[in-house]
Amino acid sequence: MGRTVHFEIQASEPQALIDFYGKMFDWSFSKWEGGEYWLVGTGEVGAPGINGGLLPRRGPRPEEGASVNAFVCTVDVEDLDKSISLLKELKGTVAVPRMPVSGVGWLAYAKDPDGNLFGMMQNDASASFEGGE
Repeated sequence: MGRTVHFEIQASEPQALIDFYGKMFDWSFSKWEGGEYWLVGTGEVGAPGINGGLLPRRGPRPEEGASVNAFVCTVDVEDLDKSISLLKELKGTVAVPRMPVSGVGWLAYAKDPDGNLFGMMQNDASASFEGGE
């Protein structure tokens, strides 16, 4: 009850973000027959996680420096440093640099080329604020 089961990405240029997320996280996209909407596959059926959708943005892109005004989804990654490097290659930006979440892992927040905010988390139970990295 009340569990998140789907997410949506707003896109000023849908194909640009399809390309970005496909390369960034190896997500698959399939055009839905009902209109300007793409179903997003984020992993194998039965594996932990949720799938989502991508649709044309109805309005302006988020302004730089604007406060967060939506839910932020965090993506599980194997190597946060490599993911941040790939993010930059794909014209995304780091919004909040890599930081430890004690006992959980390493977290960074990023923006896709269209200004949408998302998190990336590398699991690492030894992550800690004490003693640095």
